[in-house]
Amino acid sequence: MTSYIAIDWGSTNLRAWRYENGECIDERRSEAGVTRLEGRTPVEVFDSVTAGWPVTSVPVVMAGMVGSNAGWLSVPYLSCPVSLGKLASQLTRVEDKAWIVPGLSVDSESNHNVMRGEETQLLGAITLAPNRVYVMPGTHSKWVVTEQDTVCDFRTVMTGELHHLLLRHSLVGAGLPPQQANERAFCEGLETGSNDSSILARLFEVRAAHVLGSRPREAVSEFLSGLLIGHEVALMSQTFPTSGGVTLIAGSSLAQRYQHAMTFAGLPVQLLDGDRAFQHGMRSIANDLAD
Repeated sequence: MTSYIAIDWGSTNLRAWRYENGECIDERRSEAGVTRLEGRTPVEVFDSVTAGWPVTSVPVVMAGMVGSNAGWLSVPYLSCPVSLGKLASQLTRVEDKAWIVPGLSVDSESNHNVMRGEETQLLGAITLAPNRVYVMPGTHSKWVVTEQDTVCDFRTVMTGELHHLLLRHSLVGAGLPPQQANERAFCEGLETGSNDSSILARLFEVRAAHVLGSRPREAVSEFLSGLLIGHEVALMSQTFPTSGGVTLIAGSSLAQRYQHAMTFAGLPVQLLDGDRAFQHGMRSIANDLAD
């Protein structure tokens, strides 16, 4: 084991961990994602978050949107198919302060896709919870197909962002009261989304149902969540070779919803915490840097 600093720097948040001899001895969080710098430079945010840490004497490895064209430095993608074992040898140095992990890309006639940050989770997952298909839900859910440590293909489903846009910026969510947890509404949406080949015609019904009094106005968010997640799982389980099940890499807030949808679809699933996968991947990269 080695001593190092790992940073997950996304669009809206930043998380940093300091390790000594493989043990995490400190953790820091910030809302200074690359789209929320509020006039500060990435260097200033980096120096603030790592203040007092030995950044000049241990490897500092960063992953996520920090390596995008909106981040600190635009780092090239690695084209799929690609072995995740190549990540450590393809890092980009930034201002003699840290290393940035490259993202992955697919660029074919039938699929144009990119990821940043998820590749590090995958590197951890192939050891902690090996599978052929991995699912990483979120604002932009990733479905990834692999062969051992090689990422062969992946697709992105904008389920989380679509839920937010419909609820906050469309007629579907206009005039609604504060939303409440409602398992029954989620399950009803899940069943509807799972069984429809297309949900486009269902979206306006989300509004119409509460206007007509058929569904509580406080449960619209839950129904919409079930509708979108159910449709995502049903569609992607037909697109990817999921007969052997999937590894779901997620935090607790989304894990239960996706597990429910996958169980409904008859899809075997094993769960891996997203932070654990990320940190294990970072450890692997840091160890390679120290060799």
